[in-house]
Amino acid sequence: MLHKTKGIVLHSLNYNDQYRIIHIYTEEFGRVPYLVLKSKGKKTAVSTVIFHPFAVLELEVDHQHLREIQRIREARPSMILTSIPFDPVKMPVVMFLAEFMFKVVKDVQANSLLFDFVSRSIAVFDLLETGIANFHLVFMIKLSRFLGFYPNGEGYTVGMFFDMQHGMFVRNQPNHPFFLPPDDSKVFRLLLRMNYENMHIYAFSRHDRMNIIRKILDYYKVHFSSLTELKSLEVLQMLFD
Repeated sequence: MLHKTKGIVLHSLNYNDQYRIIHIYTEEFGRVPYLVLKSKGKKTAVSTVIFHPFAVLELEVDHQHLREIQRIREARPSMILTSIPFDPVKMPVVMFLAEFMFKVVKDVQANSLLFDFVSRSIAVFDLLETGIANFHLVFMIKLSRFLGFYPNGEGYTVGMFFDMQHGMFVRNQPNHPFFLPPDDSKVFRLLLRMNYENMHIYAFSRHDRMNIIRKILDYYKVHFSSLTELKSLEVLQMLFD
């Protein structure tokens, strides 16, 4: 059955000599793998050129619930990005975030709030001129709200530990290994105060920023034990070196 939906490109891989599998987070169906012909021709209904990381697309899809890999009949940009595809700093950031989202958003169920958050974030990032180096930090923390484990920052005072299992700050060291010590917890609490509007006022060194990313990833790994290393993390590290 044919459906129209919007989608956000997360991941692409070769299927064979003729086709690629594109994993897309759709507004209508959640995350879906689609089989796409490797063609760059302008007359082709589905051109692989448009399937870059975090591209927001208008799709007409042939969706059958019993089929593991779906088909795309037509695809075109839903959001015209004016800076991300051409910016040597922004593009590696969205490649990292698309890979990150591909790893942690595996639910095939649709979530309109999650879709709106990601699509709005992409629009903000495309127009962003300041605070670019902090965008992925804010995105990763805010994304956890839609996945059900956004940290509870209430009652925080200096010297507390962040209990990653329970997503909250506590006065005493937890009796399990999944926690942040007070110094890291202080920075983690700072992240909860950041948003796209104010993130430009927060300055971190390269070392501190990479430490923050790894702590966020550690937090996600507590809730997604299958989360593996991200290939694009090394590129991101070199970017802000």
